Amino acid sequence: MLQVPPLSLLRRARTLRAAAVLAVVLGLLVWWLAPDGRPEPRGRVVFSTGVPTGVYQRYGELLKEALGRDLPEVSVALRDSEGSQQNLARLASGDADFTIATADAVATYLREDRPGADRLRGCARLYDDYVQLVVPRDSPVRSARDLRGKRVGVGQDGSGVRLLADRLLAGAGLEGADELIPVSAGIDTMPELLEQGRLDAFFWSGGLPTTAVQQLSDRFPVRLVPLEEKLIGGLHRTGYPHYRSAVIPGDAYPAAQGGKPVPTVAVANLLVTSEDADAALTEAFTRTVIGSRDRIGGKVHSAQLVDLRTAIYTDPLPLHEGARRYYHSVKP
Repeated sequence: MLQVPPLSLLRRARTLRAAAVLAVVLGLLVWWLAPDGRPEPRGRVVFSTGVPTGVYQRYGELLKEALGRDLPEVSVALRDSEGSQQNLARLASGDADFTIATADAVATYLREDRPGADRLRGCARLYDDYVQLVVPRDSPVRSARDLRGKRVGVGQDGSGVRLLADRLLAGAGLEGADELIPVSAGIDTMPELLEQGRLDAFFWSGGLPTTAVQQLSDRFPVRLVPLEEKLIGGLHRTGYPHYRSAVIPGDAYPAAQGGKPVPTVAVANLLVTSEDADAALTEAFTRTVIGSRDRIGGKVHSAQLVDLRTAIYTDPLPLHEGARRYYHSVKP
């Protein structure tokens, strides 16, 4: 005689089958959200940026928005800084998780074996910074050598601008303390000081165009001073290989350049983290940096130059393992 299972057992079996189906569906959903099958990163990270009106800060704001879309379980806190040198110190001490710094600032940090230098790792080569030596349009300054005796904004002490300005001035023969009057100030204050006649010139190193320089040129007559190619040779001979000759396009600051290109010095920016950073988080962070290039580039022009083909070259830093995973995953 055929035995019919009790109704309670049939219901139980159906419940177990439904639970199994749900588990499969959830598993597939996790796999779809995380292509390698690993859970999406979560937690809080600190991103050290730069001065409020600089390109680092604006890039950080837009990258935070992109990360919010791609990594909803990760909370990103932005933290202002003086620039590259302070950014690296924060990263090495654990006060930040990711940052941007120029390749020359990174090389200096490593060469001087500063605290935590061996823990620094690269995620991506981003865009180049262009040195901009800005003077009033009627200034007699036509080259870096003409800055002798002038009041010159050289960036804040913890910035990459200060590092580069000091080296360029030394290359121009203005290394001595009596050669000029250096003023420690950032891009958030130097344009106003120049406009007020409290500076004769200032150095800035950033992506093109930098909003603060653009706004200054629109309201006050300024021009950019050419930096000769032989300054690059001097930098290379004294052990600084990360600088290259470059040209500021004539349309970067139309009011300041009159459509004419200006020779200058450029240096790469790197996205940097530490060896302790979670590999899955670093992989996802790097993916968003590359994937958000066009969206961010629509508002920060220099970000358009982020290129997957060159992003992997983070010299002088080795790649973080998470970043390496990302580049391997998109390798053609």
